[in-house]
Parts: sequence; C-alpha cells; structure tokens
Amino acid sequence: MTSTVVPDVTAAAERIRPYVRHTPVLRAEVDGRPLVLKLEHLQRTGSFKLRGALNALLAGERPEQVVTASGGNHGIGVATAAAILGLPATVFVPDGVPAGKARRIEAAGARLVRAGTRYADAAAAAHEAAQAPGARYVEAYNDPVVIAGQGTVAAEIVADAPEVDAIAVAVGGGGLAAGVALGSGGRLTVAVEPERCSCLHQALAAGHPVDAEVDSVAASALGATRVGEVPFEVLSGPGVRSLVVSEAEILAARDRLWDEFRLAVEPAAAVPFAAWLAGAVPGEVPCVLLCGANADWTP
Repeated sequence: MTSTVVPDVTAAAERIRPYVRHTPVLRAEVDGRPLVLKLEHLQRTGSFKLRGALNALLAGERPEQVVTASGGNHGIGVATAAAILGLPATVFVPDGVPAGKARRIEAAGARLVRAGTRYADAAAAAHEAAQAPGARYVEAYNDPVVIAGQGTVAAEIVADAPEVDAIAVAVGGGGLAAGVALGSGGRLTVAVEPERCSCLHQALAAGHPVDAEVDSVAASALGATRVGEVPFEVLSGPGVRSLVVSEAEILAARDRLWDEFRLAVEPAAAVPFAAWLAGAVPGEVPCVLLCGANADWTP
C-alpha cells in the first residue's frame, strides 16, 4: 500500500500546484511550549479538501460530470475543483448539513441535493447518480489518489518547517491523516478525534474498520461512521498515534485559537490543538494542522 501511494504525493503536488494556495505556517509559543501551526484553513474553499478533489479530477481521464457526497467541506472542495476545470458538479448532502456549508457548495456552482439524515444516506444517493454515463464519483477519503492530494499539505509543512517532528491532525474518514502520514517524511502522525466521533480510534482497537457513533460539535466535518479501508491501512502502520478529546476541550481550543492568535477555525480544526493543549501531543516541535474554517460562529 505505502509503496504505491508515497510517490503520488510528489506527483500530486506538481499536478495541483497551479490551483491551490501554499498555505503559511506560524511558529509560536503557547503556555511556554513551542509549536508550529499550519494555516490550512486559509486554503481556497476554507479547507484542505480542494487538494484531494483536484488531484482526483486531474489524475484520471476527464469526466463529463462530477458527483460526490459530503457533510460540507468535501462538497465545497469538489464543487470548486469542478468549477476550476469547467465541469458540472452535483453534491449530495444530508438534511442536517450546516447552512453555511450548503451555501458555499452552491456558490461554487454545484447543484446541491439533500438526501437523507445521515452522510451514509447522501453517499448512497450520490453513488446511484454517479452510474450515469460520463460521471465521476469523487471519494471523500477512501481513495489513494485523494489521499495523495491531501498529503501535499504535509509536504508543505516539511518544506517550510523541517524542524517539526510530529504533526497533529483531525480525523474524519481518515483521508487527511493518511495523507499526512505519507507526506510527512517519516514524522510521527498524531491522529486526533472527538470522543463521540472516533471511528479510527475504535477501528485501531478492533483491528479493522467498525461502525462508530457520530455525535460531536465537529460532526459536520469529522462525521464519518466508519474509517475508510484505504486510510486505515496507512494509519494502522507504525508512526501513527491515535488520541481522542472531549467536546469541552474542542470548543475551548477553538476559542483559544481566536483569543491567542485571532484565528477563526471550525470545531474540527481545533481538535488537534485541543490534544496539544492537553499535553498529549509528543515532540520537541510539533505542528498542529488547522484544517478548515467553514463553520459560522461568533467569537
């Protein structure tokens, strides 16, 4: 698995470079401890998802139309990637998709279709629609090409802050964390999830992907019921540490990022920072990856 995906991170970086932002890093000290923040919430579309979506659409044969399912950020990324490449896109979302994320999907030019109450319902409807001739379904996380695209964010961290020895990242379906593991040059990947939305943590305990509860303030971004088979294969290997944090810790971390740095991120992006604040992230100079900022909230 690893041997087939690692080279693709470099290829993905070349492929998507004309269309994505090389987001900055911020070296800081909090509570007397050094850390590096990767400001990926400043990416076009407000999250890392554009990277994987673009790589998926650029790597293969050009489709006639693009279809996906999303709880929000992936849909915004796919809608924007399709618009960049001049392709029509349809994004299926669950009924409870946050209004701000639904608005951004439509603003990017995609057709928004509400289907069911859970992400799994939207995904089932989207896969059915993707059977149409010329359609391409873009996976949210369970695809090596998408994972390679997400891994380009870790490659930027390594290039800009080579002193970093661990990268803490939020986990939903596992695509970003797997990309970080593959693109970080052997650095420790610290995969962090909400306690009540922890499909990777539970899969690692079971030894295989299992269905998990989805009940968190960060669920619109991290609300996968089951970690992807492809990410799990990467994340169950060496060099990965799995952690969980509480709802209170997530919201406190989000507020701390605003108070300390005036960084306005969504709850999912604060998940790895919550683990760092708790002292659970190892490393002399760890990096906390702030993955998105597409939730509407008032500091």
